Amino acid sequence: MRKKILCTVGTRPEAIKMAPVIRALQADPSFECRVLATAQHRQMLDQVLDLFEITPDIDLDIMEPGQTLGGLTGRLLIRLEEVLAAEQPDAVLAQGDTTTVLATALSSFYAQVPFGHVEAGLRTGDIANPFPEELNRVVASRLSRWHFAPTRLSADRLLAEGYPAADIHVTGNTVIDALHHVAATKPHIGLALDPGKRLLLVTLHRRENFGEPLGRICDALARLVEDNPDVQMVLPVHHNPNVRGVVHERFGAMDRVLLCEPLDYASFVAAMSRATLILSDSGGVQEEAPALGKPVLVLRETTERPEAVSAGTTRLVGTESEPIRAAAQTLLDDPAACAAMASRGSPYGDGKAASRIVEVLRRDLC
Repeated sequence: MRKKILCTVGTRPEAIKMAPVIRALQADPSFECRVLATAQHRQMLDQVLDLFEITPDIDLDIMEPGQTLGGLTGRLLIRLEEVLAAEQPDAVLAQGDTTTVLATALSSFYAQVPFGHVEAGLRTGDIANPFPEELNRVVASRLSRWHFAPTRLSADRLLAEGYPAADIHVTGNTVIDALHHVAATKPHIGLALDPGKRLLLVTLHRRENFGEPLGRICDALARLVEDNPDVQMVLPVHHNPNVRGVVHERFGAMDRVLLCEPLDYASFVAAMSRATLILSDSGGVQEEAPALGKPVLVLRETTERPEAVSAGTTRLVGTESEPIRAAAQTLLDDPAACAAMASRGSPYGDGKAASRIVEVLRRDLC
């Protein structure tokens, strides 16, 4: 009898990283894979599911305008309890550190269904940074039957926290599986870029950067554009109003700055491939860009992905204007240093993480 696996996704990054796992489960005759979309982020989630040709079996459509963390969590727990009672899965999987993951892990625990955590073991050591993601992943680990760690370092963190070695599996990061799949299609950016200019690609969305940190980051970016006439900056603007208002006010009238709506994943992969330098507070970009041979300056005070920092492919530059500007300008002024940073390679796996996850589930459930 096939085992039923329920895979939950709520945001675009989750969908990107869960898509290879879902496709691998769907291709394996040992499993019946059911897909639950919470739609914590509606539009951006749908783009990725369409790209990977995944149709949710259950769609909670949970997103509400101006939703709070408490309200979102409460609605998710109520709806997930209903879904688990109706579906009766043999196991539940979720990826990462969002509110969807926290609620899925807790609901699975309440229903006494084993939970597998994809991308387990990431830590900053500061429960409030990033907020609320650090808390979400710590709680998810406490409730997990399977810890699918993307790197040896993340597995070692779990061991240090006392989790049994038999429950921890180093798989690589599923984002590399997804990236290889999309890059092979040679996607187009879909933006009118000046081919004679170097491209700075910027993403900004982290909650802990709202307010003064975001203002300081924008000051640094504006200086970089002003000081480098051969540079064009592309900034896909996140839907959160805490980001949109600041970014449009700061850059709306600036030459050589292209503000656009969030790019679909294929277009974003194309933009990363075209970029000279990437500045981002995104966790996923820290993993994806090194696999494409692109240097990243991380606009955060801490990172739960130190593997790329240690490898030299990313650099943590914080949220103060001058260190950001100086680090970026150094790389723009020294193509050899930029190329050296770009050539270090990815520490996040070989693109076969999903098959390793499915192999563990087959061994333990079938």
